[in-house]
Order: sequence, then structure tokens, then C-alpha cells
Amino acid sequence: MTSRIFRIACATVLILAAAPALAEDVPALLKAADRYRMSSSNMQVDTQISVFNTDGTPDKERRYKVFAQANHQSLVLMQSPAEKGQKVLMLGDDYWLLMPGSQRPLRISPMQKLLGDASTGDIATMSWADDYSGTVAGEEPCGEPAQPCLHLSLQAARKGVTYQHIELWIGKARHEPVKADLYVQSDKLAKQARFVMDKAQAPTAVTAMLLRDQLTNKKETQVRYLGRSEHTVPEAWLNPMFLARNPALE
Repeated sequence: MTSRIFRIACATVLILAAAPALAEDVPALLKAADRYRMSSSNMQVDTQISVFNTDGTPDKERRYKVFAQANHQSLVLMQSPAEKGQKVLMLGDDYWLLMPGSQRPLRISPMQKLLGDASTGDIATMSWADDYSGTVAGEEPCGEPAQPCLHLSLQAARKGVTYQHIELWIGKARHEPVKADLYVQSDKLAKQARFVMDKAQAPTAVTAMLLRDQLTNKKETQVRYLGRSEHTVPEAWLNPMFLARNPALE
């Protein structure tokens, strides 16, 4: 009995000792996961959003050019004919929509829908490490096919993020993102995301994010990353009044 109590006590000590280490590892884990979505502080990400009906048939499709910049700054240029000339600018917690022919930027929310269940924040913000803090909730299998994963429970570190709470699963070996449950401010599960990697056995980048609505229509929205390259935009492009006065950037 004494030896059994001793073993339990030792196991408890090891668990308690490991817990702070796991908590401290979360920023590093998030940075590692972020690198699969954005490999540099200043990037151009050509993005296609497609919406599929519940029976799998295609519904709508749009293209966007996203300039994700350092310090929580992003510029999204709409590329499809139906939206051509529209822009979204993100500066920290502030979002603006700029419409062709209008001299006045419109303040919007990061939850503003672009197409289907993809919101502005889904493509304008690409850094979990900068926007969230949290803990390692445990280890469990996830993905298809199932693989060992780390389950991270994350809370927003600033007010301007799209989701206040995220349950994120990343691969245990390489820390690539596998899936996520995305919660809004009311702590309702808004969407579930799955991440598609370029190479199943040795992933280097996320090629698509699949979003399934959990509140209303249950449709699937596919966010595909068609191309990534390092790109720093002129500082003037990150000024809403400049964009309003200069609608043609390209």
C-alpha cells in the first residue's frame, strides 16, 4: 500500500510539474502553427472562397488578394467582377470597407460576411500567436486519418478578433493545424474549421480552410490559398482616407 501511495504521489508531482511547462509552450506552439498559414510578417495571399450547398453542389465563388502585414494590418482587394473595386482594411482592432465611388470609408466588424461563412476576419487575420493566449487542454487523436494531436484551448488577447474563444487541434509531431472550433462572443459555437495541408506526410503549408456553419445554414465554405509570396505594401495603402481618394491601386 505504501509503495502504491508513493507511485501515485510521484505521478501527481510529475503532472503538476508538467502543467506550467505546457502552458508556457502555448505561444511557441501557436507560432509554429501560424507558419503553415503565413511564413513571413508581410505576405500577399491570393485567396479563393467557394460556397457549397448541403448536397455538395457549388453555389458561389469569389477571389480576393490579401496583403497580410505586420502589426495587425491587412488589406483585402476584391477581385471578382461582382465585387471589383471593393476593399477591406484592417488596422489593429479597426476594420473599414471601401466601396467604389465612395469617398467615405465604412466602419465594419471582423464578423462582416464576405461570402458564405467566411468573414472578413477569416482572411484578414492569420496569426493565432499574436491574437490568443491559452493552455494545452490535452493530447488526443484528431484528423482524417487520425493522428496524435495537441488540443489547445485559446482565449482572445484583444477585442478586435473574429472569435473570442477557439478550441484548436494541431499535430503533435509537426504542430500543423488540423481542426478548430470557433466561438463568438456569446460563447456559441459559430463554425468548425478543418485545415487541408499540401503534403499529408510532410506538410509545409495550409492549402485550404474548410468552414462549416454551426448556427444557421450548415453549408460548407472553402477558403483556398492559391498562392503566397512575400510582399510589403506602401505605407499609404494602410490609410483608409488614402484608399478612399485613390480607388485604383493596381
